[in-house]
Amino acid sequence: MKNLAKPLALLVLLTTLGGCASLGVEPWERDLLAKKEMALVDGIDASVDDHVYFSKEASSGGRSFGGGGCGCN
Repeated sequence: MKNLAKPLALLVLLTTLGGCASLGVEPWERDLLAKKEMALVDGIDASVDDHVYFSKEASSGGRSFGGGGCGCN
């Protein structure tokens, strides 16, 4: 059991140090991410999502507001 303690401690140390990297978006990269091609949802997917939300919630515009179609918030 003692032989396993040092490698296990080293493994824990190395995995926790890997989380210290800065993976944020730099200011000079934001122009690339704002392009139309970088959108997560294109027009067709957005219209399908709107239809699903409208059908489930019995109201339009349910994607960005909390609450259900019953008027509850």
